[in-house]
Amino acid sequence: MKIPGKTRIIVLISSIILLQNCTKAAEGGNQAPPAPELPVYTVITSPATTYQEFPTALEGKNNVEIRSQVDGYLDRIYVEEGSFVRAGQPLFKIDSRAYGEQMNMAQANLQVANANIQKAKVEVDRLQPLVAAKVVSDVQMKTAKANYAAAVAAASQAKASIGSAKINVGFTTITAPVSGYIGRIPYKKGSLISRTDPSPLTLLSDISEIYAYFSLSELDFIAFQNKYPGATLEEKLRNMPMVDLVIADNSTYPQKGKMSIVDGQFDKSTGAISVRAVFPNAHGALRTGNTGRVRLPQLLSNVVVIPQESTFEIQDKTYVYILGKDKKVTSKPVTISGKTDSYYFISEGISVGDKIVYTGLGSLKDGASIQPKAISSDSLFKAKPL
Repeated sequence: MKIPGKTRIIVLISSIILLQNCTKAAEGGNQAPPAPELPVYTVITSPATTYQEFPTALEGKNNVEIRSQVDGYLDRIYVEEGSFVRAGQPLFKIDSRAYGEQMNMAQANLQVANANIQKAKVEVDRLQPLVAAKVVSDVQMKTAKANYAAAVAAASQAKASIGSAKINVGFTTITAPVSGYIGRIPYKKGSLISRTDPSPLTLLSDISEIYAYFSLSELDFIAFQNKYPGATLEEKLRNMPMVDLVIADNSTYPQKGKMSIVDGQFDKSTGAISVRAVFPNAHGALRTGNTGRVRLPQLLSNVVVIPQESTFEIQDKTYVYILGKDKKVTSKPVTISGKTDSYYFISEGISVGDKIVYTGLGSLKDGASIQPKAISSDSLFKAKPL
């Protein structure tokens, strides 16, 4: 069949247009996607505070074992386990009848001794004129005076026995030597109590202040001595800033503590030295036996600070993406010297003035191009303060 010329022209034009469209589509498919727009900030330095944490065991200001100083049956228990007591408050009562009888015996002995004194004095008074008249010999007089002296000594001995008996009677009422909280009471009413019992009647803990004991290694101790001003160790402790206590639930105890003493020597087996921080505990929130972490602050005048969001990790190293002048990024490892909840403090790897990609790191790789969107470093710190 013969196609008209006009129709052939239309088909040819359509073919040319279709070919041009396919060529444009193919060219468009080979174009690279546009570079992503990512926020970039300039590295600056800032004053900051880093923290060094040490595990600690807490003890009350005074932890007193309550023990009986006399033997006998436990007659009364005046307190409950866990209750708060004041200094001087009665805690336990030991059956005092036997010690009361001992005091009665000592008082009776004193009366006998006083009577013997009177008898001996009468004998001395009777012999004095007879000796003067030489009716009796001096030997009888000396014997009478010796008997008088023995009677006086016996009276002194009886008085001492009364004092000892009174002390024992007093010991039958056991009072609190300090204010604090009563611990577990293993004995019950009627138990036979002895001064040599291996277990105390209870443990009384004065927790108006809490001592947090922890250990410093030799290197940490040397760093501590070099870090704070002062000619002596006591002066360095006074110049230390207040410390924090992180308790078991990872919350920070609301009151700060003060470093107070350092042990006299290093432990040869561990190579560490014991130190303590003292925390006020007026409301009794902390108890003996609690655990936690003492957090020692370190004030840094100028340190390179970057947000944690601008880092990524490969194996055990931390990296950032640095923006070059050609708008391409390069990964670089950094050394972290400390951190807060939101920031890392960098000691090596980047310098002031470097431009760092803030977020969107997951899709980047070395040599990738980006469209940088500059953000102010100051605005980062305002959004998340150090």
